[in-house]
Amino acid sequence: MRRTHPARSAILIVLGLLATLLLPLGTVLAPGAAAAPAADPVRIMPLGDSITGSPGCWRAVLWNRLQSTGYTGIDFVGTLGPQGCGQAYDGDNEGHGGELVTRVADGNLLPARLAATRPDIVVMHFGTNDVWSNVSPDRILAAYTRLVEQMRASRPDMRILVAQLIPMNPATCAECAQRVVALNARIPGWARATSTEDSPVTVVDQWTGFSTATDTYDGVHPNASGDAKIAARWYPALAALLDAGVPGGGPGEPGEPGGGPACATAFRAVSAWQGGYQGEVTVTNTSTTPVSGWTATVAPSAGARVTQVWNGSLTTAADGTATVASTAWNGTLAPGASTTFGFIATTPDTAATPSATVGCTARAAAS
Repeated sequence: MRRTHPARSAILIVLGLLATLLLPLGTVLAPGAAAAPAADPVRIMPLGDSITGSPGCWRAVLWNRLQSTGYTGIDFVGTLGPQGCGQAYDGDNEGHGGELVTRVADGNLLPARLAATRPDIVVMHFGTNDVWSNVSPDRILAAYTRLVEQMRASRPDMRILVAQLIPMNPATCAECAQRVVALNARIPGWARATSTEDSPVTVVDQWTGFSTATDTYDGVHPNASGDAKIAARWYPALAALLDAGVPGGGPGEPGEPGGGPACATAFRAVSAWQGGYQGEVTVTNTSTTPVSGWTATVAPSAGARVTQVWNGSLTTAADGTATVASTAWNGTLAPGASTTFGFIATTPDTAATPSATVGCTARAAAS
């Protein structure tokens, strides 16, 4: 049994008496005043296998980028803790090395993990070990559906981000590269069929622009370059959810009519030549409220890089993902209104038809 020092006990008694005497004084000075309750942080579960959790240092990169850009009211959650990564971050996660998504679904393993961590948003990159084990896309997608059902049983308005898997090319599996392609081709259609207004499923393309030669250390697991690319792809999709607001976790409540600001993007190639092309992106306000500005991301495929933009302000990440911010004359959009910006991209001489993955976030107009 721990002992209490007599002098310390006397000090605690005096402090308790002082607090009792001062409490009525505070009430007289500020009658009826009460501190505003602190908003609960948005709880985000990174879910997957060793790419997410062993050590999954893209989570550290993503966490610190979110913090540095003002998204401080968040909490990464999971039953597993951090495994290093050389920087301070919230390392809680649900990335279990070696797990198959089909085994998690068949073994009913997720509900207990959800109950222990109560996430509002799930960020899922899951299925690499299934692909390696030659599990069919049909079975993997059925497991995805089962996990989504369990997420919604935990929280009916769960927000879910699902990755198209990063490429894989392990020395012991020559067929794995094409198996990932086959699975990834099915994920957008599955997501459209699975998504609901109250619990949207958003696909995040982690495959395009990711190289097993330069972005992994073994053909499967990301190195520092790969971690940066994975974090860069998660960031705009997750920021969009945080900007819109999670029901019960902040303003916006995008599951309800008249919710937070939202936008959609569409890409088209205007013209192409050897070594480059001209592209155009249309940004549309898809919400029922005006927006005062928007930020779009453009991730060109096949090694292309955006070098010039008009009708927007350009910044480029190390992985080649371009971020384009609205200007003073095209940032304000009424509900349903659209605007466009153009860009020039350079490409390798062997590049195929121009393509790019695009996305956007929107800011609400001042009330």
